[in-house]
Amino acid sequence: MDRCIVLVDAGYLLGAAASLLAGEPSRSRITVDHTALIQGLRERAESDTQQPLLRIYWFDGAPDRVPQPEHRRLRVMPRVTVRLGALTRSDGRWAQKGVDAAMHAELTELARNRACSDIVLVTGDGDLLPGMMAAKEHGVAVHLWAVQAADGDYNQSEDLVAEADERRVLDRAWITRAVRAKETSGACPPPPVPRPEIAAILSAPLPDSSLAAGAPERPAEERPHPAPAATQNGSAERGPARSVPTPKDLAELRAGAPPVQQPATATLRWSSDKGWVDRPGVPAEPPEAAAMPTLAQLTTAEQRWADREEDITTVGGDPFEVGQVFARRWMSRLGDQIHLQRLSGMYPRIPHRIDGELLRYAARFGLLAHKDDQIDEHDRYAIRAGFWREIGVRTAAEHGPATE
Repeated sequence: MDRCIVLVDAGYLLGAAASLLAGEPSRSRITVDHTALIQGLRERAESDTQQPLLRIYWFDGAPDRVPQPEHRRLRVMPRVTVRLGALTRSDGRWAQKGVDAAMHAELTELARNRACSDIVLVTGDGDLLPGMMAAKEHGVAVHLWAVQAADGDYNQSEDLVAEADERRVLDRAWITRAVRAKETSGACPPPPVPRPEIAAILSAPLPDSSLAAGAPERPAEERPHPAPAATQNGSAERGPARSVPTPKDLAELRAGAPPVQQPATATLRWSSDKGWVDRPGVPAEPPEAAAMPTLAQLTTAEQRWADREEDITTVGGDPFEVGQVFARRWMSRLGDQIHLQRLSGMYPRIPHRIDGELLRYAARFGLLAHKDDQIDEHDRYAIRAGFWREIGVRTAAEHGPATE
C-alpha cells in the first residue's frame, strides 16, 4: 500500500522536547498544543515519505491505563489512534510499562499485513530494533525521527539509528511550533488570580468558632487566614481574620478542655475514606438538600449510553468543562424545577450526595492521575465552579442571577 504510518513514543517525544526547551525531561515543565503537534507530524511525514498519511499511532503511559485529558483530546482527532500502557511509580519516579511492547507489536503487524509502504518511528528506545528489522524484511521503508538533543549528542539507541532506512532530526524551530517551556523564575511567582467562580467558593464564609477557655492561644502570625475574597475585577482582598480550630487545637480539647461551642448555623463535617460524614449532635443538611435527586436517579439506560458516547467523543476532560457537562445533564432531566431554585439558594455549597456524584463522574476523565487516587484540590474547585457556572446561566435566564 502506497501510504505512510507514524508511530509516536510520546514519552520520548515530549521528554526530549522538555530537555531541549526546559533543561530537564519532565513533561510538567512544558505546555503542548496537541492539535498543532499532530498537524506538524502529519505534514512532515507526508513530505518526507511522499505518501499520503493513513494514521498516527500515539503510544503513551497512564495510571491503570485510564485515558488522561490529553489522551481524550488526541483520540478524537482525525487519523489519530491512542494506545496506552501502564504508568507505575517506583522509588519516587514514574515509569511506563508495556509501551515498547505495544509499539513493537503494532510495527510488526502493520508490516506483515502490508498496511503501508513507509513507517515513521518517533522513538529512541533500542528495544524496537527487532521490530524495525522485521518491518524492513517485509519490504517497508523505516524512517527514524529524533528530537534535537539538548547537549548535541545522540538521545537514541545507536543500533536503532544504524538500522533505519532514513533519518531526520526534529530541531528546536520545529518543536517550538507546538511545544513551549513553562516560564519559571528564581523568585516565587505571584499566585494566579482564580476564576471568579472559584474565588467565590474559596471566599465562602466559614463557621465562626472560638477556642474554649484553657486551650492555648496561638500567636497571631500562626493563626489561619481566610481565603481572599474576589472583587468585581477578579482581584483579591483580604478580609478580617477568623479563628478556626486546627486539628492540633481539637486534639488538645479532646485531651481535657471543654468542647468547642459551634454556632447553631454551623455544620462540622469530617472527611474519611467513605466521604464526608456528620458528627453526632451537629446539624445535618436541610431536608430539601437531602431530597434532591441525583443524576443517576434521573438518567435512563438510553441516556446513560448517550452520555458515555458524548464523554468519549466530545468532552475533553478539563475540570471546569466536566462540571459544566454534569450540571447541564442534571438540569435538563429535572422534572420538578423547584429543586433548581433551592439549589441556587445554597450557593456556593453543593449538597453532598450531588457533590460526591460530581466528583466520581470527574474521576472518569483521569483527574485522579498522580494524586494518590485523590482529585487535586485546585481541580475540585474548578469542577465545582464549572457546575455553578452552568447553574447560574440557567437560573439567570429564567429568574435573574442566582448569586450576587
